[in-house]
Amino acid sequence: MTSPAPRFAGVVPPTVTPLTEEGEVDVTSLERLVERLLDAGVDGIFALGSSGESVFLTDRQRDRALEVIVKTVGGAVPVLAGCIEPTTRRVLDRAEASTRLGADGLVATAPFYAIVGPHEIERHFRSLAAGVELPLLAYDIPVCVHSKLSTDLLTRLAAEGILAGVKDSSGDDVAFRQLALSITEHAPDTDFSLLTGHEVVVDAMMLAGAAGSVPGLGNVDPAGYVRLHRACTGGDWAAARREQDRLTRLFRIVDAADPATSAGATRGVGAFKTALNLLGVIASNAVSLPLRPHDAEETARVRTQLELAGLL
Repeated sequence: MTSPAPRFAGVVPPTVTPLTEEGEVDVTSLERLVERLLDAGVDGIFALGSSGESVFLTDRQRDRALEVIVKTVGGAVPVLAGCIEPTTRRVLDRAEASTRLGADGLVATAPFYAIVGPHEIERHFRSLAAGVELPLLAYDIPVCVHSKLSTDLLTRLAAEGILAGVKDSSGDDVAFRQLALSITEHAPDTDFSLLTGHEVVVDAMMLAGAAGSVPGLGNVDPAGYVRLHRACTGGDWAAARREQDRLTRLFRIVDAADPATSAGATRGVGAFKTALNLLGVIASNAVSLPLRPHDAEETARVRTQLELAGLL
């Protein structure tokens, strides 16, 4: 674990954003989802991330979802707000709204769509940190933004207090291990939050030095991820492996959608929402266009995995 203990640590699920069939934020379902996460013992909430369909939502929808999440959490755990926009000025606009709505921390990616290099990316994060009051975490997700945040950059920004942490969804476990070592070596006195979004290897990432996880699958089985985290922090690696293996099998729900007519977001977020609908947590598995909801046959495949995991 990193030392001193960072402010943002433990299990921090990136909440899905339940929608009505008309495409509006389903407030009642969102409240029920957040209450279920809190009851499971999570340590934080990440609103408006990839699992929250942030880039698909309008500003009005994003404001409404964050408002509901902050109100429902009621200060029980920190709320991180995704400010995912292609350019610096647009991120700052979302950061201003997120601060006004009561977020405890902000999460931003590298710029995207515009062609940028390492100098622009560093200038981006420095400019964001200078323009916000809340702690800023970097979201490393090269599959979406086409830029990998380097170990040198993250270490430098951590040591200078520019960044409060990183949510690593790169899938690059070698780079994650190198970053954990680099922070220990060059920024040991910071409370930098090293969070893995790689939900099927949380046990390994915790052993490597992660402070916690941001698992999309945590929407579906938050209690499982809380048990996993506690086993890791308690040093019971055998129990951690058993729980991780169960969750890894459950993650097979992302294979339920027909790959001939669906891709990443439909298969991931769509599966999480379908599972939550089957569990009675949210009223609909509706997703944002151009995504599509799971059909009856795909939903049956999700149900099978929930039953095998002991959730139904």
